[in-house]
Amino acid sequence: MSTGEEKAWEDLNNLNPSDVCRKARVFYDGKNSYILKSLGMDFSVHPGKREIKNIQPEGEIILKKYGYFFNLSALCYLINSRDIPLSEKLVKPVGLKGGEIFFRGSHVLPLERIAEKYGNDKASFIEKGKNLNGNIMNYGDASVELLPLPRIPVTLILWLSDDEFPSRADVLLDSTCEQHLPLDIIWSIAMMSVLVML
Repeated sequence: MSTGEEKAWEDLNNLNPSDVCRKARVFYDGKNSYILKSLGMDFSVHPGKREIKNIQPEGEIILKKYGYFFNLSALCYLINSRDIPLSEKLVKPVGLKGGEIFFRGSHVLPLERIAEKYGNDKASFIEKGKNLNGNIMNYGDASVELLPLPRIPVTLILWLSDDEFPSRADVLLDSTCEQHLPLDIIWSIAMMSVLVML
């Protein structure tokens, strides 16, 4: 466990559960666990045991394949989220303070892989989004809003290829994300949201 994760568990353990539930839009199950919904799946987060578990079998892939992005993000979210409404103003990651990190080296989001996979297959893109409990939106040729965390929507937009242009994909975040999470955690959430669509 990284020192960041250890500190996060400690911090979460010291918080009042009713405050956490209100701010993060999660539930407390009476057995010392928070129930956190991600991509339509429920996860239990137990500060005392320092354990995150999937409640439905489908959630296992999130913990096994994307745990590197999910675990610390879930903890930071429970600790830091605020009881504020969405602005509904969508921004590109580069528009966030320090957002150029999303376009450097290993931090580059693999949006071209979404474009390659779905560039001529809008129906599969929409179906995949729906399978992740996403809302279908009206941007680009196809778009889906995922909820990797209750107050952190991530919108993925697909532009199909045509005679003039190759396919491409974009990711947009609600501008309030910066008020809930530090940039490195926003990056982790955006990365996980792109990867689960592949």
